[in-house]
Amino acid sequence: MPEAGTTPAVFDTLDDERAIEGLPIRLVIALVVGVASLSVMMNMVSGISAIGVSELDVQPEPEVVTHGEIDEVSVTVVGPDGDRIAGATVVARGDSAMLDGVATATTDADGVATLDIDPSLGQNQADGTVSFEVKPPANSEYVDRRENTVLLVTRS
Repeated sequence: MPEAGTTPAVFDTLDDERAIEGLPIRLVIALVVGVASLSVMMNMVSGISAIGVSELDVQPEPEVVTHGEIDEVSVTVVGPDGDRIAGATVVARGDSAMLDGVATATTDADGVATLDIDPSLGQNQADGTVSFEVKPPANSEYVDRRENTVLLVTRS
């Protein structure tokens, strides 16, 4: 039996504040680990949909044009296996060769887009390039993230 004026040992364990001091840091650690685990899982889930995505490329015809001539360029949009893609939008922009703006065309059922462009070169410039960007058809599993084949412009 405890003496008068002293508290029993049971109450001494209830007055122990070490658990309360350590509790917030344990909650913070659990929260950080939980958020890190959740972000890893979300990244894995979002990566699954990217597995079925295919990269597009272009095949310009002709591949080389002459400076100063108005040229009609046929651009074929192809998938990774060489299959032609219909309904894609092709955007031609001057790279090191200059265009009078941006030219756009949509591929037909055969995957071919025809662009009327007039590329020009600067003074003392021997050659240049016109770059192509592809906007895949809506609701398709195609993307255009990598650099595409360019059109070479040479001086006559």
